[in-house]
Amino acid sequence: MNINHLSASNIDQQHIWHPYSAIGAGHSVFHVASADGCILKLQDGRELIDGMASWWSVIHGYNNPQINEALKKQLDLMSHVMFGGLTHDPAIKLATKLIEITPPTLETVFFSDSGSVAVEVAMKMAIQYWASKNLPQKQHFISARNGYHGDTLGTMSVCDPVTGMHSLFSKTLTQQYFIPAPQTPFGESCDESELTDLRQTLENHHHDISAIIIEPIVQGAGGMRFYSADYLQKTRALADEFGVLLIFDEIATGFGRTGKLFACEHTSITPDIMCIGKALTGGYMTLAATLTTRDISETISSGDPGIFMHGPTFMANPLACTAALVSTTLLLESPWEKRIDNIEQQLKQGLEQCITLPNVQQVRVLGGIGVVELNESVDMRTIQPLFVEQGVWIRPFGKLVYVMPPYIIKDAQLKTLCDAIYHVISAL
Repeated sequence: MNINHLSASNIDQQHIWHPYSAIGAGHSVFHVASADGCILKLQDGRELIDGMASWWSVIHGYNNPQINEALKKQLDLMSHVMFGGLTHDPAIKLATKLIEITPPTLETVFFSDSGSVAVEVAMKMAIQYWASKNLPQKQHFISARNGYHGDTLGTMSVCDPVTGMHSLFSKTLTQQYFIPAPQTPFGESCDESELTDLRQTLENHHHDISAIIIEPIVQGAGGMRFYSADYLQKTRALADEFGVLLIFDEIATGFGRTGKLFACEHTSITPDIMCIGKALTGGYMTLAATLTTRDISETISSGDPGIFMHGPTFMANPLACTAALVSTTLLLESPWEKRIDNIEQQLKQGLEQCITLPNVQQVRVLGGIGVVELNESVDMRTIQPLFVEQGVWIRPFGKLVYVMPPYIIKDAQLKTLCDAIYHVISAL
């Protein structure tokens, strides 16, 4: 089929899938020509302040000179080499850095291509760990409602059954155990009664449960909900009591987004397995990692078949590892805590005006995350162009209009984002 006669926009609309979209549906898609700092420049010349950090990953902004230079040097050495039977400096150096900055009990690293795969790896680790301990029946998971852990089949099974697309794939997905979403707000202590369902589920089914999986502190794509660190403390205690593992999905929360380097640092506990991604490479390359304890990795390695059963083709890609190493170093050497605190204060001040609007249910801010929850779901075909007209890139979903901007964003740009949110919501 020859489609060269079509315009770029027609090719895109008729032949290219975008996330959660339909072919030829007429949704607005805006053509980006270049990006620099916090600015997306469209092909038609318009400039947009990026409030999304490209789905929360571009923490240093676009076109960062240090990451650019490191990637150019690595490209001259090698862009890729298989990780089966081979290794390389970028992977070794990155693993060393990740072990250094994550909780001290996490000592081994498995690299993968995306956040969803990192969670798949975590789930397989948990199952294979128990199989290596002669408990092969422990193959199910407990997950919180309103949770989101990815779009692959395994990860979908632990996403919220209603918002996580279960209805389409219910006959294919493994049936997991779900407990109510944490309700106590961030910064408050939760009552033991909030974990009654978790305790009861563990009492009844711990013999076939391998792990509890949860997004610490922030339930991301499932609702942008911020909850009590005390809930996680109590969850850790129950996991230990009933002999199941605890998996933290830090893909959205890692690398400073909540005001701590990792969200688990809001607590005094550590998970048995932790997944990281998104901001890992500063948004430059697709890369994720699953970290676990020495006990889990050695138990898997000493059991049958004596290896961990997973191996992506592009595992530990040298370019991606290089980007991640430089991005992580840039973050640690920057005043990132002050930047996140400033973003938090600016978002609180700037979004406060939205609470007066009749179609707004709640405004909430934590770290570098600002959320305006509406009473009704938005119409993307209406609201997205309105934000572009305001000179900002904000991508709402459901009832949520939210921002998670790059950490280098300026106060004036933040104000423009907040004013645009108020203006667009008030006009709906």
